[in-house]
Amino acid sequence: MEQKNNPMEKLVSLSKRRGFVFPSSEIYGGLGAIYDYGHYGTLLKNNIRDAWLKAMVQERDDVVSLDGAIFMSPKTWEASGHLASFDDPQVDCKKCRSRFRADHLLEDFGVNSDKAGLEFINAELNKLKDGGKLKCPNCGSKDLTEAKRFSLMVKSNLGSPTDELTEENVIYLRPETCGNIYLQYKNTLDSTSPKLPFGIAQVGKAFRNEIVARQFIFRTREFEQLEMQYFVFPQEVKNNYELWKQTRWDWYLSLGIKPENIRWYKHEKLAHYASEAYDIEYNFESLGGFKEVEGIHARGDWDLSQHSKFSGTDLSYFDEATKTRFVPHVVETSAGLGRLFLMVLDQAYTEEEVKEGESRTVLKFPPKLAPIKAAIFPLLKNKPELVAKAREVYNSLKSEFMCEFDDNGNIGKRYRRQDEIGTPFCLTIDFDSLEKDDVTVRDRDSMEQARIKISELKNYLRDRI
Repeated sequence: MEQKNNPMEKLVSLSKRRGFVFPSSEIYGGLGAIYDYGHYGTLLKNNIRDAWLKAMVQERDDVVSLDGAIFMSPKTWEASGHLASFDDPQVDCKKCRSRFRADHLLEDFGVNSDKAGLEFINAELNKLKDGGKLKCPNCGSKDLTEAKRFSLMVKSNLGSPTDELTEENVIYLRPETCGNIYLQYKNTLDSTSPKLPFGIAQVGKAFRNEIVARQFIFRTREFEQLEMQYFVFPQEVKNNYELWKQTRWDWYLSLGIKPENIRWYKHEKLAHYASEAYDIEYNFESLGGFKEVEGIHARGDWDLSQHSKFSGTDLSYFDEATKTRFVPHVVETSAGLGRLFLMVLDQAYTEEEVKEGESRTVLKFPPKLAPIKAAIFPLLKNKPELVAKAREVYNSLKSEFMCEFDDNGNIGKRYRRQDEIGTPFCLTIDFDSLEKDDVTVRDRDSMEQARIKISELKNYLRDRI
């Protein structure tokens, strides 16, 4: 499909051209499903992360922070069940050697194999094979293997890279960040003395092998999670679960996500330890429909009980009010930062006609998420007095707002460049500015302009960001 008709290709192109996202190691041919965030991408990602941390920790008195290590004791993943069952079903094409996720192949035929085992998946695949329906999506061959287990764990070692990989030195890059939270639950309890219910929140990297990882930054092998585990009384799980569902839904609306673009998806097949699980899904134009951006799960007491059993450490909680000891239950909220980044980018991307025969591409970020809040222009770069005044305005604003000084090209080109990185306000210093001590402020979305006194600029921007 040509780029002009493909929403995802447009996002990928803009992301690279304007310094949001680059393919990792591109000069060496790149690595599949691994990306680097450029200047504007880093700023946008950090703004989303900070909005989550502010809502989750700063504005609450029942959630504390954690920044856990990526390397953890391998016993962690034995206790959690990851070593035994954290995998996807893999199917190979014998002709073109392509790999596919078997559950995704079945989805194309309306078969839901979520949480199903290999026996069920292979039985369904064989039905399709017998009917002559199952073909390789790439080459059309019908010669496909049976589904087999593909571990999502990324294995490494501690010690010399030349050492043989043995049970003694093998280690895994964490596949999710909640493991740190369970392992540091007791230390958090002992050091900060929180009362139930309370939560531990963490932003951190996680790593997973993927059979097929395409879809740009939606599904990657290295990613960041925004994870919170909320420890509650067993009898209060349902109430806390509903409260967190509403809290997380409201957070997306506070980011400026349109309510018609998000929805709930209820999991019918649950993990053995879970009592309820919902996803928040966003309607990605770039991905052709609703996809998960966050999961909210009632996980019971399984995680703490497992780690208590495998470590020999008592992870129970003593309630002074009732003089009872028990293992708390957990309500989890877990979002992918890269997916939230793509969600914000997807909703912001706009192509519009500004006048007959002229169009523009603009990223209509909510101002509080925009990488650059204000761009400051001297009208002419060859007039030292304008440049000096523009620098003065820039220096007065940059300590409070992420700003950019831009004197490259004519004003129209500068506006278009700032539109494409989503800057909500452009400030132009012209000759009137030298006499009246004001600037022209151009609004990104309406493109309307207003004259604002330099002394009032900070308040003007604060009110609108």
